[in-house]
Amino acid sequence: MSTSASERTKFFVYAPDKTEEGTFEKRLSVRADHLAKAKESIGTGLIRVGGVLVSPETYNQPDKKLVGSTFICEADSIDDVKKLVEEDVYYKSGVWDIEKLVILPMIPATPIP
Repeated sequence: MSTSASERTKFFVYAPDKTEEGTFEKRLSVRADHLAKAKESIGTGLIRVGGVLVSPETYNQPDKKLVGSTFICEADSIDDVKKLVEEDVYYKSGVWDIEKLVILPMIPATPIP
């Protein structure tokens, strides 16, 4: 039985990109699929906030260097979040560095949209 949204746990996800050559091109080649799946998860309330991470040197430049993804999920269990991550095209295609992936339960100090 599923719990209500207010009872579900929030999870912080940090998914850094691999640093090897060709990762950026791979990210761009599967980006549309990644965004379509993310939009579905946002629609169901599983992903509450998400976005791309950029290098500090380029965040205010026109050509930003993308270095990973981060999002906050709301789920019944950490296994639900792991499944979401492992089914993502960035995970499957080798964009994200799965050795450095972080999924942690969190207790927000501020409201999450």
